[in-house]
Amino acid sequence: MGRGRSLARGKPKRPELPRVLVYCEGEETEEQYFKGLKAELRGIVNVQIGSTSGEPVGLVRDAVKHRNRAPESSSDRYTAYDEVWCVLDVEAPKPHPGLSQALATARSEGIKVALSNPCFELWLLLHFQFAGGYSTSKQAQKLLEQGDRCGYRADRKHLDYERLRPLHGEACAHAERLRESAPGMDAVSRNPWTDVDLLVGPLLRAKRR
Repeated sequence: MGRGRSLARGKPKRPELPRVLVYCEGEETEEQYFKGLKAELRGIVNVQIGSTSGEPVGLVRDAVKHRNRAPESSSDRYTAYDEVWCVLDVEAPKPHPGLSQALATARSEGIKVALSNPCFELWLLLHFQFAGGYSTSKQAQKLLEQGDRCGYRADRKHLDYERLRPLHGEACAHAERLRESAPGMDAVSRNPWTDVDLLVGPLLRAKRR
């Protein structure tokens, strides 16, 4: 992490908000979600949202560039970020062709990745139910649409963050349960899977402290 601090540590005498940079692959749903999260955490964690890209390798490279320029950038207040994350989808039935390279670049550059298989909509669905069966990206989106639970529509990618807000705990528990059901497997080989909770969970716990 840029300045060597952890979100889990106690506050210093003159507290400075932890700084987290998030780059999202999706241009609408993910961005709406993290803008809602950013508003919820205002005054507790400084969440900045980078530009979006439909291509995983380019997204990771953009995140690396942003992290590296932050200490000399006025728009970043000349301050490094404590954590830098990229939010990526595996996609199904056919994985994104650039995903393996993107993950390798992220590892070599120290960028954290929140990965969902098949897609980010699985993370949103887990706020409302446990979803343990295989699904394609389109099937996961259709499941999320049912019942108008968070205002999501695949054709317009609308999202009502406020409906998700009280259900973060359930989503984190469901995501952990998915991973525990497939020990030794990773997101690329396991559908369904998400570890978006590893990004969101610590941020929300910082709010409760």
